[in-house]
Parts: sequence; structure tokens; C-alpha cells
Amino acid sequence: MKAAIPYPDISPEIFSISLLGFDFALRWYALAYIAGIVLGYWLVRRALARPTLWPGDTPPMTRDQLEDLVFWIVIGIIVGGRLIYTLVYQPEYYLAHPAEIVMLWQGGMAFHGGFLGVCVAVYLWCRAKGVPLASTADAMALGTPAGLLLGRIANFINNELWGRPTDLPWGVIFPGPAAQDCPGVAGPCARHPSQLYEAGLEGLLLGAILIMAVWRFGALKRPWLVTGIFFAGYGLARFIVEFVRVADAQFITQANPDGHVVQIAGTFGLSMGQLLSLPMIVVGLTLVVIATRRPRA
Repeated sequence: MKAAIPYPDISPEIFSISLLGFDFALRWYALAYIAGIVLGYWLVRRALARPTLWPGDTPPMTRDQLEDLVFWIVIGIIVGGRLIYTLVYQPEYYLAHPAEIVMLWQGGMAFHGGFLGVCVAVYLWCRAKGVPLASTADAMALGTPAGLLLGRIANFINNELWGRPTDLPWGVIFPGPAAQDCPGVAGPCARHPSQLYEAGLEGLLLGAILIMAVWRFGALKRPWLVTGIFFAGYGLARFIVEFVRVADAQFITQANPDGHVVQIAGTFGLSMGQLLSLPMIVVGLTLVVIATRRPRA
């Protein structure tokens, strides 16, 4: 490695306390979830306060309804993220140990699962409350990138989901035997900080695009347009970063060191993250086309 950045010594725990024989800790990852939901709520509330941004100059919901929807979304994130992680990424283990599926404190959440859980929660809530689904989905898409930005930064702090070895000057020397297991590399092994790549693309850039589309170009006037931009933008960002991100350990074998779940033309293939991102890109682009072909409300 010609140049590299030492990994900053940041504890995954912000603080911990012992109470009645139990240890309780506030971790950066949990704080990222909480702060992401709060920031997303604040951003959507700002949009709801501007009736002229919405079709017919009428926001799809009230502030009280938004607070109720946030509760449904939190449940969707937890249930969907955990179930998809257990069923897609480690099905054999959790089928043999079903009681551990509910042990969220052990870690293990899948973004695509959490995303699916949010979609189901929003759909059910809109049906129950009689609120327009399209504008509600657009509102949720607008508020999501803030959580993605903070969540990926938390992944970096947790020293997880790092990328493949690199000799680029911004490569990071992540600690631990797994991160330093780089065949053919003598000395410290630097890796792509893929968590920060995703934070920049999925969170910062995509969030800026959505904010610009809403407040500058009136994208909320076209139902499903903001949702389509988010779907396609996230899927594309995740698909690109997966090329430099280490695949999940359960997919890596001696014969398949890159962890591809789909092999194409020998050495080229797709990771599980890329495979799950492709439908998002297709659905997103389809929604964008449909929304832009309709008259602006």
C-alpha cells in the first residue's frame, strides 16, 4: 500500500451504564436510526407546511397523521429489516435457531428488508386512514436519505461493511484480523471505505437531489416522481458501490472469493446487494417515466 489512512479510534458505544446487574449502552448505530427518523420527520413536516408543493395545493396528511405514520414506519423498519436479514442472508442458522430472530441486540439488519417493511407499513396505513398513497410515498422518499447518511456513517464507526483492498490514497486501514486478511498484501492492508461511499451517494447526494427536485422544480406536483427518483437513485448507488464492497461472509468461498450469488461470463457476477438493487432501479425508472408523462397537478 503506497498510502493509506489509519482507522480513527472511535468506540461503537457512546456511553454505557450498569443498572441492577445489567449493562445498557447507547451505540452510534442506534443513535443514527433515531436521528435519521427525527431528521426525516422534520424534513417532511417542512414540506407539509408548504401546501403549494403538493397536488391541488393540498398536503396529503396533517402533522398528527405524520406522527402516527412515523410509528408505523419504525415497526416496518424493524420487522422488515430483521426478517429479510434472517431469511436471505443467514436462513440456515436462523431456521435452526428461530428464537434468535427476535434478538435485535445481537445485530443483523438488511436495508432492503427495512425498505420493504416501510413500503408495507405505508400502504397499510394509507388504506386504514384514507390518505393518498402516491403523495405519502413521495413524502417518505423525501425524508429517507437523512437516515441512510447517518446509518452508513455508523457502519464506518462500527468497523463493518468495509470494502475490498485498495492502494488508493484514501484507503482506510480497518482493524481486526478479518479486515487485515488480504492475500498478497504485505504489511497493513488498506480497504475502500465503502460505508462512506454509500453515505455520500445514498445519503448526501440523493438527499440533495430530492430536496432540489421538490423545492426548486415542484416534483411533488407529479405523484410518484419523488418516489421513483429515490428508488432508482438508491438502487444505482448501491449497485455501483457493491463493486468495491466486500460481500457478506456467507457468500464467500474459496471457489467464489468475491461472494457472487449470480455468475456471469466466468469471473464477472452480481452480489446479493446488486441483485436486490436491480428491481429498485427498474421500478424507480418506471415510476419516473409514468409520473413525467402525466400532466403536472
